[in-house]
Amino acid sequence: MARDYPDIALHVPQLLLPAAGVAPAEWAVIACDQHSAAPAYWRETARLVGDRPSTLHLVLPEAHLGAGDRAAAVAGIHARMETYLADGTLEEQPPGFMLVERSFDGGVPRRGLVVALDLAHYDYRAGSQSLIRCTEGTDAKRLPARVAVREGAALETPHILVLIDDPERTVIEPLFREPLPLAYDFALMQGGGRLRGWRVAEGALIDGVAEALAALSRGTPPLLYAMGDGNHSFAAARAVWEGLEAGGAAPTHPARYALVELVNLHDPALRFAPIHRLLADVDPEAVFKALGAQGFVRHIGGDAERSGEGHIVPYIAGGERGTVVHAQPRFALPAASLQHALDAIAAELPQMALDYIHGSDVLLELAAKPGHVGFLLPAMDKHELFATVARDGATPRKTFSLGEAHEKRYYFECRRIRP
Repeated sequence: MARDYPDIALHVPQLLLPAAGVAPAEWAVIACDQHSAAPAYWRETARLVGDRPSTLHLVLPEAHLGAGDRAAAVAGIHARMETYLADGTLEEQPPGFMLVERSFDGGVPRRGLVVALDLAHYDYRAGSQSLIRCTEGTDAKRLPARVAVREGAALETPHILVLIDDPERTVIEPLFREPLPLAYDFALMQGGGRLRGWRVAEGALIDGVAEALAALSRGTPPLLYAMGDGNHSFAAARAVWEGLEAGGAAPTHPARYALVELVNLHDPALRFAPIHRLLADVDPEAVFKALGAQGFVRHIGGDAERSGEGHIVPYIAGGERGTVVHAQPRFALPAASLQHALDAIAAELPQMALDYIHGSDVLLELAAKPGHVGFLLPAMDKHELFATVARDGATPRKTFSLGEAHEKRYYFECRRIRP
């Protein structure tokens, strides 16, 4: 029987892993919110997977949201979940955590711990001071697709990364000194590096994790967990649980919890990458005129970068490069200043499509096309995150990313969320 540590919102899950006959490199695919502006990536993923067992068939990539029948796609996802549970594709494991290590190109690996967290301790609405804290603004328009997938689903598979502030490395890192049984070790598709996982099922080790986490719960009200990646998926899970709870679901219902990977903010491999903005279907001159009304001044050629005053954001518009500068910003972060301005001009330019791009190379390629404007944003200092969220609340949506697109979490572990 799985155990709970309610004071720290920790639940010991019973994981489901692909059976021995399932190819792990085909089973694991990258988070559904990646490569949203690069449908070719997902076409190649579909080619590599075919109709073989894969988490590709359990998620709805954002790149596909504007095409096809969403209701039919969601019904297909739910049907595939039932198939994988019935035909032996997935095998239930003893209750426990999964210690994971993700390596990239021979560099320092990123380490994490797959656990389940209690959604009752999370509130994504503005001003929340819950134990699990939102770190970025939540866009309500991005929730319905995720809610539709989770509602009625038999299982979940996570791409959510949740951060803990553990400078002394007391929670995750000590587990790597234990002789744990290896669960999987394989190369990920499409340049994702390598993924290894070890089972953490011994009671004393699980208790040790819970005790170390409890010692990190600081502040009034306490902030223990900060959302890293997958905030909208976690928010959708919370919304589904609220509906079930209102309908009389038992407090022990498995959908009350969500699988996540905990990552230490002080992990040397963890880096905050910026998330850039791409405008499509626009007249660049109209964009710059509208931004001017919001306090941004355009400098063709980027000479303003040397001034060091205000918020300076480089842009690309076709073959033109330069900067837009806000000399007296209201917000602490350049991403906040730009996002506020883009939200304000959306009504003036109703045809404008706004996308969030991971990776400067991708942005430069896309922004060079006619009718596109791209903005290159700087990275946030990761060590400021917990203090910033505790003091000021959530940052604007899409302020930072945990690494570039190819470094995002790949789906692998699953869990039942229906009794």
